[in-house]
Amino acid sequence: MKDTYLNLIKQSYSFPQENFGLKNNYLTFNDINLKYLIDKYDTPFKFTYLPKIGEQIKKAKKLFNKAIKNNNYKGKYHYCYCTKCNHFYHIINEALKHNINLETSSAFDIDLIINLYNNKKINNNITIIHNGYKTNDYINKILQLQNLGFKNSIIILDSINELYMLKKSNPKNKIKIGLRMAINEETQSSYYTSRLGIRYTNMMGFYRNNIKHDTRFELKMLHFFVDSGIKDTLYYWGEFQKALKLYIELKKDNKTLDSFNIGGGFPIHNNLSFTYNYEYIINKIIKNIKDTCVTENITEPDIYTEFGKYTVGESSAIIFKVLDQKQQNDTELWYIIDNSLINTIPDAWSIHEKFILLPINKWNNEYHRVNIGGISCDHSDYYNSEDLNQEILLPKYSNNDKEPLYIGFFHTGAYQDAISGYGGIKHCLIPTPKHIIIDRNKNGELTDFIYSNNISTDKMFDILGYKK
Repeated sequence: MKDTYLNLIKQSYSFPQENFGLKNNYLTFNDINLKYLIDKYDTPFKFTYLPKIGEQIKKAKKLFNKAIKNNNYKGKYHYCYCTKCNHFYHIINEALKHNINLETSSAFDIDLIINLYNNKKINNNITIIHNGYKTNDYINKILQLQNLGFKNSIIILDSINELYMLKKSNPKNKIKIGLRMAINEETQSSYYTSRLGIRYTNMMGFYRNNIKHDTRFELKMLHFFVDSGIKDTLYYWGEFQKALKLYIELKKDNKTLDSFNIGGGFPIHNNLSFTYNYEYIINKIIKNIKDTCVTENITEPDIYTEFGKYTVGESSAIIFKVLDQKQQNDTELWYIIDNSLINTIPDAWSIHEKFILLPINKWNNEYHRVNIGGISCDHSDYYNSEDLNQEILLPKYSNNDKEPLYIGFFHTGAYQDAISGYGGIKHCLIPTPKHIIIDRNKNGELTDFIYSNNISTDKMFDILGYKK
């Protein structure tokens, strides 16, 4: 039997699976005909499939509300989207169709919120969670937002000094605030305690001495966030229980506190063997809070999550053409793609983030191990097995083939443009790939259009200050 790439995948994973399938020997993604997109737009290009955003939001809401009902939980669930994860209008506009709240992280985010408000995409009843370090500009803009009637705007104090800055601002209205608890990092981290939030041991003293008797402030929320994500591990549940214990202590001393924010951290499908029992984890979260509150005789809090990567990560992909293959020694074969990995998926080389890498065509060819290289002159412009602890196996092909090999990196919708920057000047002046938006019309039929094309040479020269 021929040792084909298709046989390899079927023997190694359950395939076809959610999001991925084959049609006429070409890969499909959420039933999108990728060959059609390649023929229509040519590579390289990025695309965003908007309906996936709503699917993710609905799934989380359904599972949280199911757990709330099953545990006779008295609090409500609130889904927030982190704007920093992907700021594009088409992303936030799609998410807002599903009755969500928003989380901000900088002064510039407030301008975005005001723009959405002015264009009637949100009203001032929406809950806005303000995270991140509070500069004077950020605080002033949040107060401006509150003066516009955003009564559910909650400032999360990331440090003790932020409260003093708020007091100096002489707010006109009572300000709703939250307290962020600094977590202890995992043992392999470069530091022991997160720089974000207020130390656990300082929290009660800070609250009693500075907030409890100040009528300008209303404590609404306790916030904690584990950077490595919500996982069924002793480490995660240890930090969770510590935060829950602090909430109980604060609640017994403050009637207005009614919200427990567990931050973000739901993982996404980043390999074909991905498994994660969302229903089990969510039910365990709800049950833990419920049992603790019953034992302590307090009302169960509303639960907030801030899902960024979970919301948008699985909605996007980047498609490349393999331009050349180079055998550099007996064991290292390179596939050179038609853009730069540094520019398009910076998380892959900067923090060794995993993405799903699959060929679009040639699934019936034999396969071999390869490294992926970009066309920039940078040594770091690559993607291979050593850094990512996974073998990269792709179909064999010949440079003389009538059709080149096409490959895709999937589930790239979170942070890549925010980190790399969108458009403008890129490494080696290699432009950002064109961006395609894919949606479904009222009849459920797929539609596609170019959101933005490659930046022109004239535009790059203008940014760099060259005269025509």
